[in-house]
Amino acid sequence: MTCTAKCEAAAGAATPAGYQPAPRSLRLHIGLFGRRNVGKSSVLNALTRQQVAIVSDIAGTTTDPVEKPMELLPVGPVLFIDTAGIDDEGALGTLRIAKTHACFDRTDLGIIVTDGAWGPYEEQLTAALRQRGTPLIVVRNKADCGPASPALSDLGLPLVDTVAPDGTGLAALRQAIVDHAPADFIAAPDLLGDLVEAGDLVVLVVPLDKEAPKGRLIMPQVQTIRALLDRGASALMTGVEDLPATLARLKAPPKLVITDSQAFQAVDALTPRTIPLTSFSILFSRFKGDLLSQTMGAMAIDALKPGDKVLIAEGCTHHAVEDDIGRVKIPRWLQNYVGGTLEITNSAGRDYPADLADYKLIVHCGACTFNRKEMLGRILKAREAGVPITNYGLTIAFSLGIFARALQPFPDVHAAYEAARQEAGA
Repeated sequence: MTCTAKCEAAAGAATPAGYQPAPRSLRLHIGLFGRRNVGKSSVLNALTRQQVAIVSDIAGTTTDPVEKPMELLPVGPVLFIDTAGIDDEGALGTLRIAKTHACFDRTDLGIIVTDGAWGPYEEQLTAALRQRGTPLIVVRNKADCGPASPALSDLGLPLVDTVAPDGTGLAALRQAIVDHAPADFIAAPDLLGDLVEAGDLVVLVVPLDKEAPKGRLIMPQVQTIRALLDRGASALMTGVEDLPATLARLKAPPKLVITDSQAFQAVDALTPRTIPLTSFSILFSRFKGDLLSQTMGAMAIDALKPGDKVLIAEGCTHHAVEDDIGRVKIPRWLQNYVGGTLEITNSAGRDYPADLADYKLIVHCGACTFNRKEMLGRILKAREAGVPITNYGLTIAFSLGIFARALQPFPDVHAAYEAARQEAGA
């Protein structure tokens, strides 16, 4: 991970030995938006007390979005995103504006920076963020340079005056961020929620395949271990082949077995039916997305026919290995289930099709590298396009015939699935 440490909130502070910063995906994403040369980068540098972004009098200095993680107490870990001016010009300007628009979907709290003007560009930003339910703060930077537009006082939005170079108004802006941080970020779903209690033992089945970083575990596994420790529960890790011996050593059955989705079929066969079983990916469907809607989305696999278009999207980018989960395994399992060849499209990172209408199904990864806002935005876009969306773990479980068992740890979702299945006459 490349996130900076909490003490970097003070300029030049050193990282404490052994400190592990929060992943970007768990940070409050704060986007700075506005026209060129209104001082967005200056505001970011002043907030972080570091020269994070290049500042110049030349309009259009910021090109690609600049990200800066830090600790902002009492909110906690945040990620500031400095964007290019929404009024950029020319062919490159169009590309920069597109990059700025892409940041809307992952912004938890929007800051619109103006030098006192308020017009169509600012209205466009406001509409885009409001459409996504994103709380807003307006910053009138360069407040010492002249009167503001009368429209600013009629917005009904929090308004802070700043002069970024000398720090004027920065304390008020920090407080506004604290006051207007979205409540649903603070109250986001717990990774394990009601699945375990203090004192429970959970067995984690962790295959060490080619996609696991050497010497490390993948992010969903690490976050699950941390969530168990936070709840006062215990984690016992094992490989697939060692699972029977591991279970046999226990005096009492574990509360839950959680497996990597790629090993679902083998772990299902090795785990007694009396022990609840699910996968890391399905946990992340609930944690980062919407488990109920993605469960209903998986049911669309039954309607797939050879030749249908399927989008398989992953949030991270990595070099595809020989038996890659998104490019090889899931297509193989889906096509075996359908009984013919599907037209598969893969996307990675933030490269995501603008037009989804032609797809019959979207299969998304667990989104461990995304914040929840961005994953929910993708689910909303799929819904608006009328395309069912599900995730890796749910797709694998459905394709391999173990869907109902994988949902049993989630009684409400399992009941909704059974009701939908009966209504469909399955």
